[in-house]
Amino acid sequence: MTISEAMPGMPQRLRDQRDYLRLLAARVTGGAANQMLMVALGWQMYDLTSSAWDLGLVGLAQFLPALLLTLPAGHVVDQHDRRLLLAASLGLQLMAAACLTLSSIGAWVGPNMILALSILLGCARALQMPSQQALMPTLVPPTLLPRAVAAASSTMQVSIIAGPALGGALYALGPWATGAAARGDAAHWGAAIVYGVSLLLLVSAIASVLTIRHRAVQPRRAAPDLAQLTAGIRFIWQRPVVLGAISLDLFAVLLGGATALLPIFAKDILHTGPEGLGLLRSAPALGAVVVGVWLARHPIAGRAGHWLLGAVAVFGLSMIAFALTASFMVAFAVLVVSGAADMVSVVIRQSLVQLETPDEMRGRVGAVNSVFIGASNQLGEFESGATAALLGPVGSVLLGGFGTLAVVALWFKLFPVLAQRDRLMP
Repeated sequence: MTISEAMPGMPQRLRDQRDYLRLLAARVTGGAANQMLMVALGWQMYDLTSSAWDLGLVGLAQFLPALLLTLPAGHVVDQHDRRLLLAASLGLQLMAAACLTLSSIGAWVGPNMILALSILLGCARALQMPSQQALMPTLVPPTLLPRAVAAASSTMQVSIIAGPALGGALYALGPWATGAAARGDAAHWGAAIVYGVSLLLLVSAIASVLTIRHRAVQPRRAAPDLAQLTAGIRFIWQRPVVLGAISLDLFAVLLGGATALLPIFAKDILHTGPEGLGLLRSAPALGAVVVGVWLARHPIAGRAGHWLLGAVAVFGLSMIAFALTASFMVAFAVLVVSGAADMVSVVIRQSLVQLETPDEMRGRVGAVNSVFIGASNQLGEFESGATAALLGPVGSVLLGGFGTLAVVALWFKLFPVLAQRDRLMP
């Protein structure tokens, strides 16, 4: 059954899709909470260990559970209520935020606890991403999907702007606001304030998800045999456009991302504090939200493949420029550009994946896609930390930027059907 058949008479304007707007609200509050958690986790870990390797381990600890759980999670998403699964994943993140809040207040948090709770966050995201991706296309008609993806991505960037900036500011100001600085026990109070605010935002996100009224038609439930679990992998493998788009993002961000090293750049190269780190983490989202708003009103009408590959090349060039500057303002500016380029890539990639995938497969395809995204983010953070331990932070980011450009050149040859794709709609 198509979305249009399941939802007859659906209004054809995004602002009239109330359940979709509720999902956006959950993405904003939940996304802001997650970004604040990442700022506090990174800065607290670096405060405790002063180790690039340990920063990388935080990303690895989040990625491995997602890798192990992704196939079962995709099958579960295609068999059960996606709203409840999304709410459950946010609930796991709430548990992690609560533990981090209490342990920071009690000053018994340590690197091992941060890594353990990072594993819990990884488990939550293994369920969150496929359920979230599979839920959105059921809330809007297919003709609105490219705009819905752009609007959702740009709205999400608002949380990625506000979350790190607010998290960094609270981390820096928390000890003074609570009087901990004067008492001489300020070591973990900044992190505790950030974790506590994240907890409240996650409560709001869960409430928004549970108010979504639409119920998708549930398929006949099937036992999770090997064929069911691997259906998403086979589906992607047989479609070069989808495989090329997803794998391009995987290798580009895996090599070119610098997020895990931002605490080092902020503290040791750009000579700023946690508030500066928050601004740096927000910078890519600032560029992304501007481009996302534009794309929501002016969808890409042609040459989608060239736009996708060109955007990833600009992302790689931005990483090279970031590695070579010692100016905070220049670093902020090139990160804004990197976020703008990444948003073009995100909108095209997600639209292609959703439009090429039937609804009964969206959970499993979304689960595989989430592994690719997780690998590009969390595993990319581990790669950045490991190469930074060998080459230094500047060498690590430079290597990644040039690697991204090499990937773009290679993908032009390996996936000509993607490079030549004109329109997003099949």
